[in-house]
This record gives sequence, structure tokens and C-alpha cells, in this order.
Amino acid sequence: MPKLSRKLSFFTDSIIRRMTRICNRCGAINLSQGFPDFDPPQELKDALARAAAGHIHQYAVTWGAANFRQALAKKQSKFTGMEIDPDKNIVVTCGSTEAMMAAMMTVCNPGDKVIIFSPFYENYTADAVISGAQPIYIPLRPPEFNFDKKELEKAFRKRPKAIILCNPSNPCGKVFSREELLIIAALAEKYDAFVITDEVYEHIVYKPYEHTYFASLPGMAQRTISCSSLSKTYSITGWRLGYIIAPPEITDNARKVHDFLTVGAAAPLQEAAVTGLNFPDSYYEGLREIYTKKKELFLHGLDSLGIKHTNPQGAYYVMMDVSEYGVKDDVEFCEWMAREVGVAAVPGSSFFREKVNHLVRLHFAKKEETLNEALTRLASLHQKAAKRLQK
Repeated sequence: MPKLSRKLSFFTDSIIRRMTRICNRCGAINLSQGFPDFDPPQELKDALARAAAGHIHQYAVTWGAANFRQALAKKQSKFTGMEIDPDKNIVVTCGSTEAMMAAMMTVCNPGDKVIIFSPFYENYTADAVISGAQPIYIPLRPPEFNFDKKELEKAFRKRPKAIILCNPSNPCGKVFSREELLIIAALAEKYDAFVITDEVYEHIVYKPYEHTYFASLPGMAQRTISCSSLSKTYSITGWRLGYIIAPPEITDNARKVHDFLTVGAAAPLQEAAVTGLNFPDSYYEGLREIYTKKKELFLHGLDSLGIKHTNPQGAYYVMMDVSEYGVKDDVEFCEWMAREVGVAAVPGSSFFREKVNHLVRLHFAKKEETLNEALTRLASLHQKAAKRLQK
């Protein structure tokens, strides 16, 4: 038999989704894969019922139904302060996962280099490999997860085609300051690189931090490919509605890539989602309040248990420090924790290019009762981990 693609040796299956499968087998609480255990707003569910009962069951326009793009352009124009044309600047995709892949395949030729901050969402390496690009990793150093300007410019001197910027960041919850973004912008302009942003957590940011859309920075609109989705903002991860916003010369080509990747996002779901895109500003203010409360509950609980952790500025992830448990293999440790403690996490090594195995990622996008039960189970972690070390 012929050999399979050599590209497959450069990345594994998704460890995040693998942990969900392990979680399901052993009945653990799933704080690994980042999806809520609560429903989206009732208005969205009602809109979906109306769409299902209607006649919108065939292909929409490949790059997005017109009313969806119009509603999205109106919403994002308001939040970014930019004029976004629904017919020229938007490509609707099957989730932000496809948006990132389409963006990479649109700008990268085999052999091009792409800068990726570490820690990073696991898809980015796979995106680079599949599109034929070579990743250049730049560390974000805890506890604030800041980058070194000199290191970053050294990477830019290698003439990358693009830099991937996840803001707010998954997994570390960093919200890049305007000053940091301006440094990145100046380097992108100096070395003529694209900036591909992943902004799916744009509305989950904790005070006093604020999200700055990279494309809104002076001179950056023409070289920024903004990727995002509705998944986290409206608690509809299963609807798989994402998008690219970029200049017309980029979206014209991204539409070609998207067309042959997936043809188009689900028409009834786009129809229903228009309701969410038309929500008033109070919805997004309420979303911040909801997640602030969840963050405070969960982090206070970890503190009361004496569990070391990071303090995210945005998104809904926390990195738990498990170094005191003598962890040598964080993948094995997370599998053990799901079985013996009953809480599923993601091994930190799947997010870092550096050799990091003392951090695991938990998320708190859950009902309060779920978080309280997870904390109850985590109360046994110290004792059970100590017994594990003795074996």
C-alpha cells in the first residue's frame, strides 16, 4: 500500500476532543472542551424553530446568506468602528476553525513562514502544516504572558507571510493591550506580513481589560484577516457559524478556498442566527457580567482548595499548576484526573511549543451547579495525587 501524507506526522488528533471522549467514558465533569452546558438565549432557540418550520433548507449563497452578512456587518461595524461591507468584506464559514484554515490557505504558499505565539490553540500548528507553512513560535511568558519585542522582531526578520494572533488568547486568557498590538502592527508593516486574528472571545473580557480589534488599528485594515465565530458569544458551538472579515482582494480569494472546503454554512442556522446578531448592546454587557461571575466563583473555589492557577483577563479558561503533584506526563495525569478525581482537563503540553507539562487547562463556561460540583470533586485532588505519587 502507498504511504500516507508526511504532513500527518507533524500533528496529532485533537487532544481537547480526545479528553472529551475520555471524560464521557468515565463520567467526569467536562472542563476540557470549551463548550457551555447551558442553552443559548431563548430568542435564538425560537428563531431556530421558525427557520426549521420554514422553507430555508437548501444551499445559501456559498459565502453566506445575504441577511446574515448584512446583520453581521452591522454588528461588527458598530463594535470595531469600521465600515464593513456585507458584500465585499465577509466570508461566512463553518465555524472559526474553517475560517482560520481558509485564511491560512488563502495567504500561504508551501514553504512560507508563519509566526505563532506559544501557548497557542492546538489548531494553529495543524493549519500551518496543512497549508504548507512553517511555524515560528514566540513564547508568551507567564504569569502575564507577555512577549519580548526583540524576540518577535527576530522572528519577523525571517520574513514570515503572516502572524497568527489569538486575542483574547486561548488557552492563557491574555488580552493584548493596545500598546502590544501597536508593536505587532509596526512589525507587520515593516516586514510586510499579514495578520490573521482569531477573535472568538471578543465579548468575553474582564474589567478593567478591553478588547481592541486589530483591524481597527491605524493602517492595519488592509493587511488583517479577522476570523471569529458566533459559537462563544451566543453559546451555540454546535451551530458552526464562523466568518472572515478582510479587504475585498482577500475575501474574493478566501471565498474560492471556502467554496471547495465546505461549500457553505448551514442555511437554516444562518437564518436563525440573524436574531442574535441583532441583539442590543445590553446583551454583550450581560454576557460579560455572566462570565465574570462564573470566573469569580471558580477561581475563588480553586483558591479555597489551595490549587495554584492563572488569572485570565479574557476568554473562559484557567491554567492550573500541577507541578506539586510530581507530574512528568501531563497527558497521563489528565487521564488519571478524569478517572480518579472526576474532572476532565486538557494537558498544557498540547498548547506550548516549549517543554511545559506542569500546567493543565480547565474552563468555567458551565452552570454554577456544575462548577460547584467540579470544585467538590477537586477537593480530593491533593490527597489522591499524593497517593498516586507513593505508588
